Amino acid sequence: MIEIKSLASGSSGNCYWISDGNTALLLEAGIKFKEIQKGLNFRVSQIAGCLISHSHADHSKAARELVKAGIDIYTSQGTAEILKLQDHRINIIKSKKQFNIGTWKVMPFDTIHDDPEPLGFLLISGEEKILYACDTCYLRYRFVGLTHILVECNYSKEILFQNRENGSLSLERKKRTIRNHFSLEDVKEFLKANDLGKVREIHLLHLSDSNSDAGIFKREIQSLTGKEIYVAKK
Repeated sequence: MIEIKSLASGSSGNCYWISDGNTALLLEAGIKFKEIQKGLNFRVSQIAGCLISHSHADHSKAARELVKAGIDIYTSQGTAEILKLQDHRINIIKSKKQFNIGTWKVMPFDTIHDDPEPLGFLLISGEEKILYACDTCYLRYRFVGLTHILVECNYSKEILFQNRENGSLSLERKKRTIRNHFSLEDVKEFLKANDLGKVREIHLLHLSDSNSDAGIFKREIQSLTGKEIYVAKK
């Protein structure tokens, strides 16, 4: 039985807990270690590992403290180098090279973001298949047999353009958002292009503070897919 818990989501920090009932993992470590401890009821030692998608602080802030707490980190060479992570608990992973953490099989894949070697993850346990992709403007791959989708839905193009027109968003910020983050419109196209037959849950992650609307996003993805939709808490 898959369990998913959002400890934090958004530009101020991202951290998600998943478990298949046997092995518990963290996806990202972008909040303070004390907040992770609190979110896990101080049972950090039960975490088998933490996957970090890229080096930005809202995804990696607590990496060193997790290592000190005895938790293995799994991330790309580019991310490890930027964060200067050097320890026997730092595991370097590569796109399309599968590895195991406990009862999970993990297949990293490359994403598109302004950081060296950003990754998304496909996590498999028995018949369960979870997609995790956050901080990417596009997903070039197609997936079959997914049961759970955790995907960034950062902004709406309509809201973004409105904010630019009314002057509340700079031109540079608009361009950076489009180059680095997944829009509601593009998430819809991604979902249309994939096999959703076995999907039970879709979790929308990393919504922008000013360029999104959680209620609208949830309703539109629900209407499109007919699936159970969750918006990760900030």
